[in-house]
Amino acid sequence: MHGMRFDVITLFPEIIESYCAASIVGRAQHEKIIAVKAHNLRVYGEGRHQQVDDKPYGGGAGMILKAGPIITCVDTILKRGERAITKTILFSAKGKPFTHRLAVRLSKHYQRLILICGRYEGIDERVKAIMKAEEVSLGPYVLTDGDIPALAVISAVTRLLPGVITLASLVEESFSSHQRKKGRNATLEYPHYTRPEALTYKGRNYRVPKVLLSGNHRAIEGWRETHRSAARKSK
Repeated sequence: MHGMRFDVITLFPEIIESYCAASIVGRAQHEKIIAVKAHNLRVYGEGRHQQVDDKPYGGGAGMILKAGPIITCVDTILKRGERAITKTILFSAKGKPFTHRLAVRLSKHYQRLILICGRYEGIDERVKAIMKAEEVSLGPYVLTDGDIPALAVISAVTRLLPGVITLASLVEESFSSHQRKKGRNATLEYPHYTRPEALTYKGRNYRVPKVLLSGNHRAIEGWRETHRSAARKSK
């Protein structure tokens, strides 16, 4: 079995497949560190028209994803898969915020994540109760679907798995436990620069701060910490 498996339940599997075939996530799949499988919810739809949504009880605008097709899809995934420590997550605006800490927990304690993408006005609440799913939100705003949150979870969790990216990148980045141990509660990153040393735009020069060119590692670390503090105050 792969190190981590992501099973994504969605009405648009092509969104998941195209993203996960590229860049770091794509390489992690190629190297069998992870496996991503998109499951088309429409396949599990009910009746001749493979219906997956219906009007909400109590009235209101929009449509709700039905519980039956989602539950059948999850059951099928669990029956087909190998034994694995599994967490089921569904995405909605009222879920708990997705944080780096949650990404770390998912990467360390589970071998398979089943991600249920919402759409329309939401998902029948009984899916959460029956599947014992954890309800997660990407942030305090509403998206048109749950595919983007699912991709965010895949990206955030994948990069924490051994062999995906270099250890140094994980240690120095924003929100890492290493940064928290150094007393940086907000753990925001400092500004980054690369070549060229001087960049001209519309007659104005934009230069790399001299301290970063000095080779003085203590001075560079001090500059970075100062700019982390400035970022915290501006939040």
